[in-house]
Amino acid sequence: MPNSTPATSLTTHPTIKRRLISMVYESLLALAVLFLPFLVFELIVQGAHTPLTEHMRQCLAFLVMGAYFIHQWSREGQTLAMKTWRLQVVLPGHAHVPLRVAAYRYVLAWMWLLPALLVAYLFDLQHWAALGAIGVGILAWSATALFTGNGQFLHDKLLGTQIVQLPVPAKKPKKVAA
Repeated sequence: MPNSTPATSLTTHPTIKRRLISMVYESLLALAVLFLPFLVFELIVQGAHTPLTEHMRQCLAFLVMGAYFIHQWSREGQTLAMKTWRLQVVLPGHAHVPLRVAAYRYVLAWMWLLPALLVAYLFDLQHWAALGAIGVGILAWSATALFTGNGQFLHDKLLGTQIVQLPVPAKKPKKVAA
């Protein structure tokens, strides 16, 4: 029987700007999450750069990041970056985001990049042009929050999940030195 999470009754919807800034921080933390698996992988393949190893790197990144995000969203509804920015993924009517929903959310969240990567591939865009296509794709997906009715990105709207902003925690009283 799903329980309503107490956090949702005390929260507001964060601004798009706040969510995007959190995502920038998230991308920096992703490097730390990927560091050890990639170090091990590079030692195993001895730094080879064949087409197969390049695809294996991409798969490794997808799987490691998936394990990280799915675990964090289903456990606490927050990644480290989301904790820093006081954001949380919730599924109204549930105490936690179910593992299956977190997995769907991870796959759908790739829509931030997948269309732009496809365009870059189809038009053989290189370097700055490919980066520009990715930037346009991110902006386009961000714009979906303007049309969902509740300010949520499209992947959250499709799954019924929401990103909420948690209140500022109460400050702890200072200890008086005796």
